[in-house]
Amino acid sequence: MSQLIEVKVPDIGDFDAVPIIDLFVKVGDTIKVDDAICTLESDKATMDVPSSAAGVVKEILVGLGDKVAEGAVLIKVEAAGAAAPAPVAAPAAAGPIEVKVPDIGDFDAVPVIEIFVKPGDTVKVDDALVTLESDKATMDVPSSAAGVVKEVKVKLGDKVSEGAVIVVLEGGAAAVAAPVAAAAPAAAPAAVSAPAAPVVTATPASLPPVPPLGSKVHASPSVRAYARELGADLNKVKATGPNGRILKEDVTAFVKGVLSSPAAAAPAAGASLGGGLDLLPWPKVDFSKFGEIEVQPLSRIKKISGQNLSRNWVMIPAVTYHEDADITDLEAFRVLLNKENEKGGGAKLTMLAFLVKACVKAMQKYPEFNSSLDGDNLVLKKYFNIGFAADTPNGLVVPVIKNADKKSVFEIAQESGDLAKQARDGKLKPADMQGACFTISSLGGIGGTYFAPIVNAPEVAILGVNKSAMKPTWDGKQFVPRLTLPLSLTADHRVIDGALATRFNVYVAQLLADFRRVAL
Repeated sequence: MSQLIEVKVPDIGDFDAVPIIDLFVKVGDTIKVDDAICTLESDKATMDVPSSAAGVVKEILVGLGDKVAEGAVLIKVEAAGAAAPAPVAAPAAAGPIEVKVPDIGDFDAVPVIEIFVKPGDTVKVDDALVTLESDKATMDVPSSAAGVVKEVKVKLGDKVSEGAVIVVLEGGAAAVAAPVAAAAPAAAPAAVSAPAAPVVTATPASLPPVPPLGSKVHASPSVRAYARELGADLNKVKATGPNGRILKEDVTAFVKGVLSSPAAAAPAAGASLGGGLDLLPWPKVDFSKFGEIEVQPLSRIKKISGQNLSRNWVMIPAVTYHEDADITDLEAFRVLLNKENEKGGGAKLTMLAFLVKACVKAMQKYPEFNSSLDGDNLVLKKYFNIGFAADTPNGLVVPVIKNADKKSVFEIAQESGDLAKQARDGKLKPADMQGACFTISSLGGIGGTYFAPIVNAPEVAILGVNKSAMKPTWDGKQFVPRLTLPLSLTADHRVIDGALATRFNVYVAQLLADFRRVAL
C-alpha cells in the first residue's frame, strides 16, 4: 500500500531562514534516495538538499525564494512500503563477509604496499584496509562492511585485482545509506557517506580543488562527498544526469580517465618538478657505486606534500620577514593558568593557542592575510580557520582549527591537542585538513633560531615560530633578561608587500607582549 512521505530539510547547522535558489523536481517526477531536491544558499555556503525517500513527487510545498530551516517540509513523495526505504539491503548481523577489491579502473596485479588491519580488529564502513600502489597512483581500499576481522587474505607485496578478497569479516553489516551530515558553516556542506571506493591520492594536490568563483556544479551531496574522497574536481567532470547533474558514475569515469592518463603518473627520476618550467632533468646517479645504501620508499604524506611544496616554491614569489616577540609576561601567565587548572583536569594551555588568537586578531586588522588569489581576483574571507603543522611519524600534516575567532584560548588548546593526537595516530579525516585561511608552523618544541616556511597555497602567508630563548634587552637604563620568541612570516609578495608584512609581524609581537590587546 502506497503512502505519502514528507521529505524535510535535514540538520544544516546553525543556519535559519535560508533561501531556496534552485528547485530540481516537479510534481510527477520519480526520484531516488539522495537525488537533490533543491539548493539552499546562506551568506556562508551553498548546499544541495538530498531526498531521504524514493518514489513519485506528489506535492511541492516550497518555491524559489522561500526561506526554510531545519524540519521544514519540502515535498511529499508517494512510495510503497516503509517511510524511510533503505537503498541497500544490509546482510544478516552474523556470518562471514568477504571484503573485496572494488573497481579500480583498468589496473591489474597491483601490489599491496601497506596493510592496516589484523585478525581481531574491529572495522567500520570506509575504514582503510590496505594501500595499493600502481606505477601511476597510490590508493587506499576502504572496507565496504563493518565487523571483526577474522582473516586477512593478503600480505605485503601480494598483487591484487578487482574482485580479489582482502579480508573476511564476521558479525558485520554492509554499507547502507548514511544520514545527511550537518553543513559546515564556512564551506561547502558535508554530505552522506559515499559507497566504498578506492581513495586515490595521486592527484597533484592533497586536498580537493576549490571550484572557481561564480561556478555552479549540479551534484547531490553524496556525489560531492564521493568526489572529495577521490580528490576529483567536479568542475572538470562531464555530467550525464538530468538537467546537467553530475552522477556518481560520472565521477568514477573521470577518475578512471585521470588514472589511465600519463599525466597522472608520479614524476619519474628524470622528470621536472618545475610545474612545466624548462628545467634540467633530475640527476640519475647509481649511489651504490660509492658504498652501501638502503632504499626506502617515501610515505604517502611525503609524496603528496612534496608535489605541493614544489609547486608552491616555484609558483609563489615569497619573502620571509623576521621579528622577535617579548613573551616574558605571557609565558608567566600561561604557566600560572596551567598550575591553577591542574586540579580541574582541563586542557593544558600551549603557546600555540595564544599564537592562534594573536594571528586571528592580526588578520582582522589586516584582512589581506585572510585572502586567496583567484586569477585576477582577491578572495577576502570572512571566516578565520587556522591550520597548524603537526609532526607525525610519516611526515607533516596540517590540521585546521575552524572558526578560531569564536573560540577561547582554552578551547583552541583543547582542540589543537586533540587534532595533533589524531594526526599522530593517523586518524585525521580529510575535513580536518581543509579550509585553512592561514597556517602556523611551530618548531619551538625542537629548537632552531629562524627559518623560512613555504606558503601553503592557496593561502597567502604562513607564520614560522622557533624556540623561545632568554636574551638581554636594553630598557633605556640597563640590559634586562627577557624571554624572546622568534617569528618568521613568509608572505606571497603578489598580495602582501614588505611594509604590510612587517606591520603584521610587529602587531603579532605586540599582542604577544601584552595579551590584553587581544580583547580591544
